[in-house]
Amino acid sequence: MIINLARRAHNHNWELDPITRSLLDTDFYKLLMLQFIWKRFPETKASFSFINRSTHVRLADSINMHELREQLEHTRKLRFHKSELIWLAGNTFYGQRSIFEPAFLDWLEHGFRLSDYELSQKDGQIVLHFHGLWKETTMWEIYALTQISELKTRSSLKHLSELELDILYARAKTRLWEKMARLRGVPCLSLSDFGTRRRHSFLWQEYVVKAMSDVLGNIFKGTSNTYLAYKHDLEAIGTNAHELPMALAALSGSDEELKASQYRLLDLWQQTYQGELLVMLPDTFGTTQFLRDAPDWVADWTGQRADSKDPFIAGDEYIAWLQQRGRDPRKKLFIASDALDVDAILALHAWFSGEIQHGFTPYDFRSASDFLDRTKWKPERRIRFSAGWGTLLTNDFRDCNPQGHDGFDPLSLVCKMNDVDGHPAVKLSDNYEKALGPAEEVQRYRNVFGSAGVAHLPLTI
Repeated sequence: MIINLARRAHNHNWELDPITRSLLDTDFYKLLMLQFIWKRFPETKASFSFINRSTHVRLADSINMHELREQLEHTRKLRFHKSELIWLAGNTFYGQRSIFEPAFLDWLEHGFRLSDYELSQKDGQIVLHFHGLWKETTMWEIYALTQISELKTRSSLKHLSELELDILYARAKTRLWEKMARLRGVPCLSLSDFGTRRRHSFLWQEYVVKAMSDVLGNIFKGTSNTYLAYKHDLEAIGTNAHELPMALAALSGSDEELKASQYRLLDLWQQTYQGELLVMLPDTFGTTQFLRDAPDWVADWTGQRADSKDPFIAGDEYIAWLQQRGRDPRKKLFIASDALDVDAILALHAWFSGEIQHGFTPYDFRSASDFLDRTKWKPERRIRFSAGWGTLLTNDFRDCNPQGHDGFDPLSLVCKMNDVDGHPAVKLSDNYEKALGPAEEVQRYRNVFGSAGVAHLPLTI
C-alpha cells in the first residue's frame, strides 16, 4: 500500500479531513463492552472526561478548539453503515460466530446515538466532558482520543514544508522497518496492533497495520482497530477494559459489595458471552489482591492482560497463581500491553517462552534468538505470550522532526469514567501514578482493596 503521507499531511493545512471516518474506527473491545452495557445496564448513566497526563504540553494552545468541535460534531452525525453491520453479524471473531446479538445490531442501526458533550479550555488545557446514558457516552473515549491526538499531529505538521514532511515520514518509515526487521522470523512470536487511541493519524495507523501484515505474516495476529480489521480482512482483537469494573464498583453499596464487584463483573461477562472472550484485566484495583481473593472458577478463564504492572512481574505472578490453583500455565494466555516497544517485546517473549533461564535478567538479551545462539539451550514454554503493541507502534516519531524539536512526541492522553448514576468512579491500578478518582474515594478503595503489589512506576504513555 503506497500512500503519499507527506502530500496528505500537507493537505490538512487547508481543508477539513474527518478524523473519524466510521463508527467502526474504534477499539474492538469498545463494541464488545457496548453490547454488555446495552444488555445489562441500559438505563445507567455515566460521564467521562478527557485527561492530558503530559501536563507540560499545553494542548489548548496548539489545537484549534473550533476544529476540535467540528470533528466532534462530525462524529455525532455518523451512523453505522449496513455493510459494517453485516460484517459484524456474519464475521467470525476468536473462532466464534454470532458474538453480536441481532437485537443489538438492530439497535446500532436504528437506536444508537452519541451523547452530548461540553468543550472548553482552562490554563492551556482542553476541558472535555461527556454525559448521558452509559450506552451513549462510552464510545466517545476512543473517538475523542484519536481526534485530539491527530489534531495535535496536524498542528505540528503545519510548521513543516513539503520537503520536511517527506523527511519526517521517511525517517518514521525507516524506524518502522527496523523494528519489523528485528521481529521478523522470531519463532512463535505473537503480537497485535493496540495503537488506535494515541496514534499519529488514521492514515499512519493504516500504513503501519498493512506493513506489519505484509512483512511479519503470521507473527502479526491482527488489530484492535475494528474499521481496519473490517477494511483489510484482519482479525479484530480485544475483550474488555477498566471501565467495566470501575462502573460495577461505583454502583456497589457496602465495602463487602465493593470488594466482590470485581468478580461479579467477570460472572456477568461470561454469562453475556456464553463462556467466550475470557481474558481478564485484573489490575483495576490491584492485581495481587484480585488473584489472592479470586473464586476458583476465575482460574478457568483463558488468560490475563497486564496493563499497569511490570509485565515480567505480572506474568510470573499469574503463572504462580495458576500453579497454586492447579491449572497448567502452558495452556493459558498472558498479554502485555503497556508502553511496549521492540526490546521489551523480544525480552518478554524470550522470558515466557522459557528461552531465558532463571538466574538471568530478562534484559540481559536483546532477543530470544540471541539467547539461543549464545547458550544452545532448548526452550520450554512457560505460558502463551502475546504483545499488544500500542503507542510506540502507531506514533513513534521521536527524533524524526527535521526541524529538531520534539513536536511529534506521543502524549499520555486518556479519557476515563467520572461517575456512574452519580457515584464517583475510581481506578487504583498497579501503578500509584495511574490512580484516578476523588482523593477521598481513592483512599476508601485502598482501605478496601489494599496496596499489595502496587508500585511507583514511570508514567510514560
